[in-house]
Amino acid sequence: MEASASGRAWRTWRRARASGFPLSRAAILLFSAFLVRAPPSVEYLVRFPRTFRLTQESVKIVGSSNFPVKVYVMLHQKSPHVLCVTQRLRNSELIDPSFQWHGPKGKIVSENSTAQVTSTGSLIFQNFEEAMSGVYTCFLEYKPTVEEIVKNLQLKYLVYAYREPHYYYQFTARYHAAPCNSIYNISFEKKLLQILSKLVLDLSCEISLLKSECHRVKMQRAGLQNELFFTFSVSSLDTEKGPKPCTDHNCESSKRLSKAKNLIERFFNQQVEVLGRRSDPLPEIYYIEGTLQMVWINRCFPGYGMNTLKHPKCPECCVICSPGSYNPRDGIHCLQCNSSLVYGAKACV
Repeated sequence: MEASASGRAWRTWRRARASGFPLSRAAILLFSAFLVRAPPSVEYLVRFPRTFRLTQESVKIVGSSNFPVKVYVMLHQKSPHVLCVTQRLRNSELIDPSFQWHGPKGKIVSENSTAQVTSTGSLIFQNFEEAMSGVYTCFLEYKPTVEEIVKNLQLKYLVYAYREPHYYYQFTARYHAAPCNSIYNISFEKKLLQILSKLVLDLSCEISLLKSECHRVKMQRAGLQNELFFTFSVSSLDTEKGPKPCTDHNCESSKRLSKAKNLIERFFNQQVEVLGRRSDPLPEIYYIEGTLQMVWINRCFPGYGMNTLKHPKCPECCVICSPGSYNPRDGIHCLQCNSSLVYGAKACV
């Protein structure tokens, strides 16, 4: 009986809570002759890459005597601890161990400011840079017991810089327009971009105009009319300046970008609602209902690419292009280039 009563009380509390959340304040924007309000707060669908995160100090990576071990370090972040032992040796007692690390630029000393070697032989990178990507080799000398002779072990690691994808939303919308050579279309375009930019400013997102064209359109069973075709994007400012790792499953930049998308969609829907309530003739320039379209764009920065076959542990990371490949622009994959000899190549020379 007590369990049943507590269950009913729990369900009652959940229903009350579900219906009791207040709406957030609405932001008001004046757009030409329209009064447009931002939407109340809603549940947001957060979309972000399921990247393999290795920035926690607690993460430790062991080597293998059979093959090089791949290590992924987010650009400008601290690396995990790369150990100079195999999994078997990690659980064993080592007598008089000696560790020596070599990287792309030669021997690594413990006093190095960017790559440090601890007293137990762990390699740790501070503020990892693109140029630090490459092959790292650890030479280990030890005795299994005091009576046995010294044993030698060589462990190789392939260390890659990686970044979050440059992800953004791309929108297209059409407006009934003034004649295509009219200066009013240019003024309207500037005003639209200003308002959209202000709409997402508090979310640390930015609007970029990708294309704006005026065309004469023959309507179905009607005459010609002038239309403006707008293509613009909304992206996170954090992504542009250099991504920061997410601390939990809610990636902050992705969440803000999703909020910005919802604000923009609401903005255009409000224009339709306001036009529907007008008793006056329609203005010369107005949004055409149903023409707003949106796509999610995922791109890697130049010099980086995705490769699920080569990097199965980091399938949605933008990993730095290895020698023999390059990415010249915001593409998704590194392209083959036999003459490329460096990591992160942006051109095939």
